Amino acid sequence: MEQFYPAFGGNPDRKIRGLIIQQEGKPRLVDATWWFDCTATGERIEVGKRTTFNARNLESPYWKGALRHHRGIVVASGIGESKRIDGRKHQYLMEGTQPFLLGALYRPFTNGQYSCAVITRDAHLKFEPYHDKAFPLFLPPTREFAQTWLAEDIPQANEIDELLEHPRLYATLKVEEVKTFKSGTISPKATLLEAD
Repeated sequence: MEQFYPAFGGNPDRKIRGLIIQQEGKPRLVDATWWFDCTATGERIEVGKRTTFNARNLESPYWKGALRHHRGIVVASGIGESKRIDGRKHQYLMEGTQPFLLGALYRPFTNGQYSCAVITRDAHLKFEPYHDKAFPLFLPPTREFAQTWLAEDIPQANEIDELLEHPRLYATLKVEEVKTFKSGTISPKATLLEAD
């Protein structure tokens, strides 16, 4: 289990390990570069210039194909968020009381490599004190929803559309302000952010 941090720098070796996808009707684990805009070059992939570690505007043609056919699941133990307050950047480490699921989109390449982006939605009321620009798409932690999410095609108007329109916090998180994400730790005095 890893903590996941922003993929700034467009590094092809910055990967989400164990991304759950579905191919030929069966779930599968892959390591995917955390930067959707990539191209295959030989046995590797190269990152593009477009910042795409998060997928936000899902109405854009850029994301529509992946949203319909290439949805993945990130199993995470924590995330890092930040917010500018009074001209100063504050960083918050958020650790789940248990592992949680995040929605992702991925791209398969003919050389066997993958790239991906974590889906974000509009800011969530509970998240606003820590990050008020976007909200990671938490997925319901049920086998039935995971199967629906991973299916290689989705019907019109369904529970996926409902979740995208009305995202919820499905995890209880311990939140601590930290100087850096990598060296940050959660103390017993951390704020408890309850699931919806």
